[in-house]
Amino acid sequence: MALSKKPVTGMKDILPAEMQLRDYVIGVIKDTYGKFGFTPIETPCVENIANLSSKQGGENEKLIFKILKRGEKLNLETAQGENDLVDGGLRYDLTVPLVRYYSNHANELPSPFKALQIGNVWRADRPQKGRYRQFMQCDIDILGEPSNLAEIELILATTTTLGKLGFRNFQIRINDRKILKAMAAYSGFPEESYDQVFITLDKMDKIGLDGVASELAEGGFAAENTEKYLELFKGMETAEDGFSYLTDRLEGFLDAETAQNLGEIIASVRATKASEFEIVFDPTLVRGMSYYTGTIFEIAIPEFGGSCGGGGRYDKMVGRFTGKDVPACGFSIGFERIILLMMENGFLVPDGNKKVAYLIEKGVATKELCGIIAQAQEERKDGTQVLVARMNKNKKFQKEQLNAEGYMEFREFYKNPLKQ
Repeated sequence: MALSKKPVTGMKDILPAEMQLRDYVIGVIKDTYGKFGFTPIETPCVENIANLSSKQGGENEKLIFKILKRGEKLNLETAQGENDLVDGGLRYDLTVPLVRYYSNHANELPSPFKALQIGNVWRADRPQKGRYRQFMQCDIDILGEPSNLAEIELILATTTTLGKLGFRNFQIRINDRKILKAMAAYSGFPEESYDQVFITLDKMDKIGLDGVASELAEGGFAAENTEKYLELFKGMETAEDGFSYLTDRLEGFLDAETAQNLGEIIASVRATKASEFEIVFDPTLVRGMSYYTGTIFEIAIPEFGGSCGGGGRYDKMVGRFTGKDVPACGFSIGFERIILLMMENGFLVPDGNKKVAYLIEKGVATKELCGIIAQAQEERKDGTQVLVARMNKNKKFQKEQLNAEGYMEFREFYKNPLKQ
């Protein structure tokens, strides 16, 4: 039986044109984030299964690719449960590995520590457009900075990068988990039911206010609580300043520092942004990860119709590893979705070095061949990208393929010098 030539479901081969774009985007990301003081790091793709299953990754913990124990540690005969079979897993995001890395090396790192991490992650998810089981993530995080300077720097670095990649008129939606909890408390929902309320609220953009009301009713919540809750959203829609309207209503449930903190982030970003986008307060923004403790934000790009990245503050996560909490905040660009949008829009990677193709006819004498290669070497020294290849029988098609790779200039060498 012939071996399968197709990649595993949910994973994909990357052709040269896309790889060129990916390399270009990664270059822009590294250059831009570097100017903001972020330092590249790398962590292993495999993490201890206990770290990945610590109830910090939300729904992603159900999507872990788990790794069997090896050698003598794997005993199928005596195994009574999964813990006897599995000791590791492929990382489902870059945040858990980063926090483990920081916890392990904190004494060797500056404070605050600004980390840049780009790498593949794996989720046993249902594949769909822009979503794969293996995909690249690109994260920036600041650990050890308790003030909102962390959020401001993360948002400015991310939006500056998107601007350099040609994105315009996108949105940064921002909220705070403390505001979500204050709204639920104000409305009279029991604290133990907050997560259920937030899961329903997260569907607001798809099912609207009426849909949220119906789901909350089906969930057994009192009508007066639901009505009070939805009145907050309706009031914000008609108010001249929705943020002020909300914070006024939540007095006694929301501390003034949280409102001031979020207002300062929005004002600072608007005043200093380097690309064309809006930052908007969105009280329906939830973010699924259970490790978020404060500010949360997402990138909304109209052409995609969904989130193209997000992040937030997770001040309690380091403490799970060390016993001592460290303020932390991060922002992840939806790398694969960004690449998809750029390809669909026909983005052309800016020409860098000159690209020349040397096509050599079969049969050229060794002495002449050495001279041709030496000529190519000299051009390479001058910064030219030179491809040396044998000339195909269908030279026209060969040139068309090379044109698609960016080679617009050709040097042709024949065994009969008169042809040249």
